[in-house]
Amino acid sequence: MVGLSIGQDIGIQYGGSARVLGVLGSGGQGTVYRVDFHGKIMALKWYDIGKISSPEEFRRNIENNIDDGPPDRRFVWPQFMTEVNQDGEFGYLMELMPDKYVQLTDVISNFRQVSDPLTGRLNSRPVLFSSLYANLTAAINIVSAMRELHRVGKSYQDLNDGGYFIDTDTGDVLVCDCDNIAPEGCNFGISGKPGYMAPEIVRGMAVPDVQTDKYSLAVLLFRMLFRADPLEGSRVLGAGVLTENARRMAYGNNGVFIFDPNDASNRPVAGRQDHVVRLWEFYPQYVKDAFIRSFTLGMGDPSKRLIESEWQQLFIRLRAEILGCICGAETFCVNDLTAAGRCRCPACGREYAVLEYNNNSIKAPIYCGYKIHVCELDPLFGNTETVVGEVVENRLDRGMPGIKNCTPLVWRARLPDGKVYDVVQGKGMPVWSGLHIEIGNTRARVMQPDVRHI
Repeated sequence: MVGLSIGQDIGIQYGGSARVLGVLGSGGQGTVYRVDFHGKIMALKWYDIGKISSPEEFRRNIENNIDDGPPDRRFVWPQFMTEVNQDGEFGYLMELMPDKYVQLTDVISNFRQVSDPLTGRLNSRPVLFSSLYANLTAAINIVSAMRELHRVGKSYQDLNDGGYFIDTDTGDVLVCDCDNIAPEGCNFGISGKPGYMAPEIVRGMAVPDVQTDKYSLAVLLFRMLFRADPLEGSRVLGAGVLTENARRMAYGNNGVFIFDPNDASNRPVAGRQDHVVRLWEFYPQYVKDAFIRSFTLGMGDPSKRLIESEWQQLFIRLRAEILGCICGAETFCVNDLTAAGRCRCPACGREYAVLEYNNNSIKAPIYCGYKIHVCELDPLFGNTETVVGEVVENRLDRGMPGIKNCTPLVWRARLPDGKVYDVVQGKGMPVWSGLHIEIGNTRARVMQPDVRHI
């Protein structure tokens, strides 16, 4: 493959041309360029067709995806195909990635390499989520995007950390590298990235599909939360450089989860993977159970893998149970419940009342800044972004939290004395023990006595 030249014009399939401005990056299948398309700056992915098994079928699949449109707003979808040049090469145009988004690969490694514009030297810069809330919001967004993709009958086929870009302040997610996405049952030679491929692909018994996507998704989520490979423990690290056969055994035929409750042969290496153990202890048991299932039963039986809606409900619950204490510490409510049922900050000992919903197992600590999402009221609801309520400081009783209605829907609040009040948009109610709130078909109650914590 001969790369495109700066200033070169590339014909677009249905008219016009894109002028090459510079190189954005390169990968296994080709190179991505910055281009000017009729005054709009876009990205052009240009393929090395020698690395594609069936170029014509591959191109036709991208054209079909363009016609179908993206399954969700989070996908950076192909928009226009280029013409095929005399060497049979081609590419497609897509939107540029916004500057504030960083590749998930850098998030997982906690740093990124940045070139100094004056010296050209590479410097490491930290890449961290601004909060635990942003981290879990990113997980929800990734799961939701994959859920929408699978709902339209397509699979991602090469699901790994390089395919996602994250706004680490908000947890917003953009899914890129969408050119390998294909209808269920179709594959164009891609197998996946080592460490993310399902065991049956590593063994050569299957090609990527929705079921293998589910395994890769579990690996991705584990890496996001625990910053580690779920199968890379003492047994794998002790083998040194993995040969092809050793890798097949470790990730295909005989993989062992580093926290498998029935097999301790591949535990994290003390002194080298201590952070993984600390993070494992930090998360609630129901999160651990989900990953244990994924990397034990789900290793050999694809039907035992968690589906996207299960991951979605898990992370919705987990995000709702975050306690962001005013001392700056973050924990999960279920980890630090007192005998009286309050949530206690493990760092400063401050206690918080808890809001419990009648239709799920969420126990949300009531602290200023906590936002009630519509998906917490109905875990099966697809909208994971809309906020319906927020905990704010009571204007009439400083230091006392109140719950504000952020929707046009009229809430009904029953106070401890039995009186019932309508709560309209923008209004709220104090957090008192025994307070019951009706939000549509959902009822919530404050579990514990008044706790001042501002």
